[in-house]
Amino acid sequence: MNVPSFASRFPTLLVSVGALCAPLLAAAPQEETTAKPSMLSDIVDNAGFIGLIIGILSILALALVIEHFMSIKRDKLAPPHLIDEIEALFEEQKFQEAVEVCEAEPCFLTNTVGAGLAKLGHSYETIQVAYEEMHDEEEIKLHQKIGWLSLIAAVSPMLGLLGTVNGMIDTFGEIAAKPSVKPNDLAGGIKGALVTTMLGLIVAIPVTACFVFFKNRVVLASLEIGAIVEELFDRFRTAK
Repeated sequence: MNVPSFASRFPTLLVSVGALCAPLLAAAPQEETTAKPSMLSDIVDNAGFIGLIIGILSILALALVIEHFMSIKRDKLAPPHLIDEIEALFEEQKFQEAVEVCEAEPCFLTNTVGAGLAKLGHSYETIQVAYEEMHDEEEIKLHQKIGWLSLIAAVSPMLGLLGTVNGMIDTFGEIAAKPSVKPNDLAGGIKGALVTTMLGLIVAIPVTACFVFFKNRVVLASLEIGAIVEELFDRFRTAK
């Protein structure tokens, strides 16, 4: 008795299930087509040529930061073993050997000491002027070296601003070309303008921080090396 009743109702049940599932099946492809792109791909698509330049500057800045971390530190500018060796040679008055050490291993310390040793036999004032001038020259070289970070930090937001102006020009061009403009027509130019501004700031902020860090490191190392060299040559000072 029950089997014929179920069989007679089965087509109606099948139609009901199909009606319930139809909206879900129709929504699935729509969700795939309207899926938002990733933030990174979205930035790349809207950055344009100016964004590419900012990206290249960021890679260059990263390479400079890594190189500065390796080279601008006290152990590289004034290696401890060279300090001990030069001090020992000064104590033994082996100044020619000290000159050879300075020529064999050039660095901030040895270049400064070598300049003073080259004036041996002259008055202390002449020796002092020689090593102080070389000390200042070495410090200037280091400041010039880290100056590229300062340049990148300054140029990056300016490029971002250039991209902003370019995007706004495109946006107003759309407004001028069409009698009626929809928000979608303007979104592309405005979005590109904002993306380049963001990229410029993303590069400039950390690069500025790194530049200040290395600038302080150069100043500190320069002061320490200046004190070491002055102590070495103080023995040549003549009391009058």
